[in-house]
Amino acid sequence: ISYSNFIIAILVSAFLAFIVKLAYIRISRTLNDREYFSDTFVPLAIITTLVITVIKFSLALSLGLVGALSIVRFRAAIKEPEELVYLFLIIAIGLGCGANQLVIITTGIFFSLVIIMLYSGYLKSSKKNLDEKINAGIIIEGNISDVQINNLIIEIKKVSKELKFISMSRSNE
Repeated sequence: ISYSNFIIAILVSAFLAFIVKLAYIRISRTLNDREYFSDTFVPLAIITTLVITVIKFSLALSLGLVGALSIVRFRAAIKEPEELVYLFLIIAIGLGCGANQLVIITTGIFFSLVIIMLYSGYLKSSKKNLDEKINAGIIIEGNISDVQINNLIIEIKKVSKELKFISMSRSNE
């Protein structure tokens, strides 16, 4: 493994992941916290690059990685398909940079982002004639009862045409 190629691959990987992160924050339509979710993009791309760089010359290491990945499960709750698309882009960056296919992966990522941006712009322009929709995530800190949650939903319904309650989670805190 050439150290100079490895350093270049890591830097390109980090740069491309950062570009994808900025695009995700700017054009994503997810309800989740985009900044928090996208904070993992750069480290994930770098780690994938590192792993692929190390195992690309060894069949035994490749099979070991497959075995390890079959044991470890990805615990992050992916609530929306759009998040999965961006995770696949980040993994593709790591795979491409780890295999020293820098030109191919750079071209592919920029092409993918252009398609995503065009598609996102197309969706926005096609919905201009519809009533304005607002996607809002509500985070309530503190102890709140089910009755208070139902009262909140009733109040929101009074001022909106449609309300879609997607999910709720509680923690011990």
